[in-house]
Amino acid sequence: MKTFKDSLKGLRQTLRQAAPPRAALPQPAVPEEADFRQSVGKVKPLKPDDRHHPQPPKPSPRPRKPSQGPALHAAACQEILQHQIGWFEPTHQLQQYARPGMPSATLKRLRQGNWPVCAQLDLHGYTRHQAQDALALFIHRARHRGQCVKVIHGKGFGSPQGEPVLKKLVRSWLQHHPDVLAFCEAEAGGGGGSLLVLLRRPAPGEIRDEG
Repeated sequence: MKTFKDSLKGLRQTLRQAAPPRAALPQPAVPEEADFRQSVGKVKPLKPDDRHHPQPPKPSPRPRKPSQGPALHAAACQEILQHQIGWFEPTHQLQQYARPGMPSATLKRLRQGNWPVCAQLDLHGYTRHQAQDALALFIHRARHRGQCVKVIHGKGFGSPQGEPVLKKLVRSWLQHHPDVLAFCEAEAGGGGGSLLVLLRRPAPGEIRDEG
């Protein structure tokens, strides 16, 4: 004898087979896209205004890193750097100087007066620019009179903050001057305020300044 549950199961299968299939729901219609000319209407072009309308400049390309170029020869570097002498304040002052290659006794002989002083330059009251010009002209002319000259630059006690300025600069200029072979402090009659300077002798046929 079938139970009530089995009878209900069979009834459900019968109803499911007899039920008509569900109809698909209707999809909404897609509206047609309106024509652009119809939506805008009548359009009249603008009249030319005869004006210049500049175009914005194009952005410049990213700059490249500048090339350092090939390394300079040592002689070329020295020629370039020699023009910078006197631009900066020397950090120290030389008591004496002898160009490389000079005999070891050069400074001793210079201090002992082996070469007589042929000319003297006193730079008291000069500015640094005036002193540099005067010293260069003095050396150029003195070389045709002899090899040893005396340069008086003072001790610098009257300089700002008591630091000697011209004293350092003169010694730095002399160290880098191509016609200076050596210099030392003139101990007699000046001490640290003057120098004895040994100059290179002029080459044969070198033009002499008679001024």
